[in-house]
Amino acid sequence: MAQHNAFYAQSGGVTAVINASACGVIEACRRESDRIGKVYAGHNGIIGALTEDLIDVSQESDAAIAALRHTPGGAFGSCRYKLKDIETHRTQYERLIEVFKAHDIRYFFYNGGGDSADTCLKVSQLSEKLGYPLTAIHVPKTIDNDLPITDNSPGFGSVAKYIATSTLEASLDIASMCATSTKVFVLEVMGRHAGWIAAAGALAGQGEGEPPHLVIFPEVDFDRAAVMARIDEAVKKYGYCVIVVSEGARYPDGTFLADSGNTDVFGHRQLGGVAPTLAGMVKQDLGYKYHWAVADYLQRAARHLASKTDLEQSYAVGKKAVELALEGKNAMMPTIKRISDSPYEWRIDAAPLAEVANREKFMPRDFIREDGFGITPACRRYLQPLIEGEEFPPFKDGLPQVAKLKLAKVERKLPEFKL
Repeated sequence: MAQHNAFYAQSGGVTAVINASACGVIEACRRESDRIGKVYAGHNGIIGALTEDLIDVSQESDAAIAALRHTPGGAFGSCRYKLKDIETHRTQYERLIEVFKAHDIRYFFYNGGGDSADTCLKVSQLSEKLGYPLTAIHVPKTIDNDLPITDNSPGFGSVAKYIATSTLEASLDIASMCATSTKVFVLEVMGRHAGWIAAAGALAGQGEGEPPHLVIFPEVDFDRAAVMARIDEAVKKYGYCVIVVSEGARYPDGTFLADSGNTDVFGHRQLGGVAPTLAGMVKQDLGYKYHWAVADYLQRAARHLASKTDLEQSYAVGKKAVELALEGKNAMMPTIKRISDSPYEWRIDAAPLAEVANREKFMPRDFIREDGFGITPACRRYLQPLIEGEEFPPFKDGLPQVAKLKLAKVERKLPEFKL
């Protein structure tokens, strides 16, 4: 069987375990060396393909690739760059095919979220129209857990574990000081449209009065009076109030509480910090002393506290992507299929990209408590297995060790291309 090369790229916001998916792809390709020659990675995601800025992964040692499993961030560089519709930006898609032709790339593995699934699908469609035999597989990842079909999204379990842990630990701090100091603590987490990460914060407490006392979801319209009343009630009853709020919290008309007025390259509204906004309301309406924190990049970079379940699933989808490609499957995405909650069992399936691209999975209403401020037992059963297990990175001199890659560049064969 003829041997051809593969291309792998990372896209969008990275996760604590996206490099485990890279490891899964690369190691699977190396095991199939009779059919897959070199593996090239795009430097800074799809931009690397457009500009022919390729990394020769074959020059990395097996040990360095294995070390990706315990390395956060995007080892080959990621990007937020959206390829728009083919009709308007056909030249960019044609450029991708030109680069793939020049380097005998027949396998395209794109590791990202919903926008990346759309790009992968479009590249697959255009390669078919142009008669170039390219197999395109989307490798799922997103901390937002909003990809459809798959039970959960690789990257989510680790951020959920970090947020649940941080909520627990910060709550103990607040509880110990509330008699004479802070009464209200607000933790802002990521989640523009879907409240999965905020829901994970609720895993920190189970019994009556255990924090967080409020979880604020994008899926539930924000009612200032109702929220302030609940905060006041918690402070009077327990001495303090801990709140986990999604960055995407919004009013009934769809306006974000913390809309900065700008948009990013994907057309998404840029959010300006809901934690200080909410804390300001607490000060104005209730007068309580407060503190707030924004988990920001810390939540998605915390490989030292990654979920073992998440790590194993992230590696598995990378490995499965290569298997699908070699089976001749095209425009597909590996998915996680939950078999049972307890004991937790799962397997890797696959779904057509046409059923994944441009679709979001929101928190189902039966996962959100009737009062809108917490999670239900069904949600807890769903979330709990995703944060379980630890696989700590190796440490040296008190710090976690990470992969050190050569990132050797591939010689360009085509004229320069301007984005």
